[in-house]
Amino acid sequence: MPDYRRFRVPGGSAFFTVTLRQRRDTTLLTDRIELLRNAVRRVRRARPFRIDAWVVLPEHLHCIWTLPPGDADNATRWRLIKSFFVRELPPTEWRSSTRVRSGERGIWQRRFWEHAILDDADYAAHMDCVHFNPVTHGFVTMPGG
Repeated sequence: MPDYRRFRVPGGSAFFTVTLRQRRDTTLLTDRIELLRNAVRRVRRARPFRIDAWVVLPEHLHCIWTLPPGDADNATRWRLIKSFFVRELPPTEWRSSTRVRSGERGIWQRRFWEHAILDDADYAAHMDCVHFNPVTHGFVTMPGG
């Protein structure tokens, strides 16, 4: 079983990858981008954080956040963003009995991948990852294009 260790540097920056549970043949995130934006806005009002970079692809997203000094709680922010997004979607997906019992909709993968930004070079490398991911997946031919 994986050992999930969360980034716990108050006021630090982190790179995230968050994915949908079903990654094939879906454009949910880009089709419902306004719902995602609203969920992020809502969470930022209650639990501020700076968005340094963000890219949304049809079935996953990458971003870099910086938290306020003294705050290290990325996990709650992601839980709320996922929850607020899903609440606005009509319930059309299949759910296992485990997900039904736990109240999960089953849209998102349960966890997210996180990397603590270590220094300026690491920050630049992960910023490039955000910018080049649409190129890697064939959505554009160059970053920003």
